[in-house]
Amino acid sequence: MVLGWLLLLVTALPLGTTGAKDCVFCEISDSSSCPGTHMRCGDDEDCFTGHGVAPGVSPIINKGCVQATSCGQEQPISYMGVTYSLVTNCCYGQLCNGAPGPTGSRTAGVTTGLAPGILLLLQHLL
Repeated sequence: MVLGWLLLLVTALPLGTTGAKDCVFCEISDSSSCPGTHMRCGDDEDCFTGHGVAPGVSPIINKGCVQATSCGQEQPISYMGVTYSLVTNCCYGQLCNGAPGPTGSRTAGVTTGLAPGILLLLQHLL
């Protein structure tokens, strides 16, 4: 019986936490929204949304796939003759970087996926 509940808990994890996944791709833009297209990421890549800032200009955004080791890193990037400081915010799961803002963050995806399984397990044990 416990094995069944553990299996349920594992299946509650968000899809795409390992292996290749699809992400939204958007070129660098100074628009807060991008229609985006789907792209396939490699096994060692995560979806990301990049937010760039530079003094005196509007922020930029881009989306796509990035090496998992680059998540959360800050790097300089040139756009329209201005050098921005771009930070990559990564997330897990299929098309997780499609939603605007940080709602698809790595922590939010794992917590949301685990919550229903943990609640069911606790309900059964109590």
